[in-house]
Amino acid sequence: MNGVTVLTAAAAGCLLGALGTRTLGRLALRWDFTDRPGGHKVHARPVPYFGGVAIMLGTIVPSLGLLGLADEHVTAIMVAAGAVSLLGLVDDIAPLSPLTRLAVEAVTAGGVVLSGVQASVTGTWLDAPITLVWIVVITNSFNLLDNMDGALGSVTAVSAAFLAGTAFVYDRPATGLLLIALAHACLGFLLYNWAPAKVFMGDAGSLFIGFVLACSAALLVTGRDPDTAIAGLVLPTFVATADTVVVLVSRRRGGRPLFQGGTDHISHRLRALGLGTRRTVALITAAAAVTGALGLTTALGWTSPLIATLAAAGAAIVLADLPQRVRGRSQERLEDSLTIIHGRRR
Repeated sequence: MNGVTVLTAAAAGCLLGALGTRTLGRLALRWDFTDRPGGHKVHARPVPYFGGVAIMLGTIVPSLGLLGLADEHVTAIMVAAGAVSLLGLVDDIAPLSPLTRLAVEAVTAGGVVLSGVQASVTGTWLDAPITLVWIVVITNSFNLLDNMDGALGSVTAVSAAFLAGTAFVYDRPATGLLLIALAHACLGFLLYNWAPAKVFMGDAGSLFIGFVLACSAALLVTGRDPDTAIAGLVLPTFVATADTVVVLVSRRRGGRPLFQGGTDHISHRLRALGLGTRRTVALITAAAAVTGALGLTTALGWTSPLIATLAAAGAAIVLADLPQRVRGRSQERLEDSLTIIHGRRR
């Protein structure tokens, strides 16, 4: 695969992401598919959804146009991810039950696994169900990360770019091209989602992003040794994975329902420390860049997969302890700050 093909995918992804977000955002306003202000939400007027559809189109259209159906694994990922995006779009318009969402996600993830995408975590038959569960969990982790203007789009852009680098190192050009298109589709979307956001991606985008990144990471470590497989799964998805772990641990400590929405994500905690929305997004994006770079260095053989994974785990522990330290400084300040966020409450 030559550089012209990669540049074409990048340019097409960015263009479709930007134009699609603008056009579909206007349609969403016309059809009244919006996130309305009120309660904990700080935006002053209704913000349209459908930006996620533009991200999906900006990813799949260039990939299909340049790759066709030649790579069966990437084809399986694109078809399943498109179905997951449709699921998210339906959920944006008329909310579905959690069980329905999980069932559809499990079926689509199962299709990808049956195509041969199985992360070699154990080297046994257990890799198939482990991969399926992991894809579903990571898909929803990225969905939860969509809780502040610009956050998920920025994290995805850098994570997908570094994972694309890993794909090219592993001689998986089709996977790399898919990820390049995704990264640039998110850049186009960010033109309208950077704080203060004019368009939200909705579940159609966040579920699509999580599914593509989870499946791509699993594909790249299929057939590799367990240490490399674990590092290859954790590092590209570190921010979303750590955020989910931190939220679940925090809610268990506080005796709150584990799956009820709240302002207890990493982004909200950073806001509680006094950072603005844009600085918070920049910080978590930098974290995604660091772990993405670590993943790339392990693929290049420059870093031990075990050491890189342990370093990421240590960072997650620090993040898990962050809310306790903030409360120790000032519980009142934390509660006041957590109400000042952009985007939807998760």
